[in-house]
Amino acid sequence: MIGPGVKIEGQINSDEDLIVEGKVDGSISAKSHEVVVGKSGVLKANIVAKVVKVEGSVTGEISGIEKVVISNTGNVLGNIESPRVTLEDGAKFKGSIEMDPGDQAISELPTTASGAVKAQLFGSENEQAKAS
Repeated sequence: MIGPGVKIEGQINSDEDLIVEGKVDGSISAKSHEVVVGKSGVLKANIVAKVVKVEGSVTGEISGIEKVVISNTGNVLGNIESPRVTLEDGAKFKGSIEMDPGDQAISELPTTASGAVKAQLFGSENEQAKAS
């Protein structure tokens, strides 16, 4: 944990979960773990982690390998890249979000044959609605 009275400048590499309540200028990397920016946390840093939760303030790029959550008290100025992103009601965010779930989701997409069947079903429902 980085307490509210601590200010760090530079690069942080963590092999365990990290809670930031203080100030960080630089970068944080915890690729196999979770980074939580607490309510009193103020970061001017790029973050790369398995899971990123923001309750405080972050200015910089955020990359969540699994997910990124911006809580209702969170404030993010920067871009987010993650397969899953949650912005709670009240969260402040300015930037762009890139969500790429990877090859697994692409392999789960329906085939064109089932898509054609769905189109025919919807087409027949529309025709029934017009006939009514």
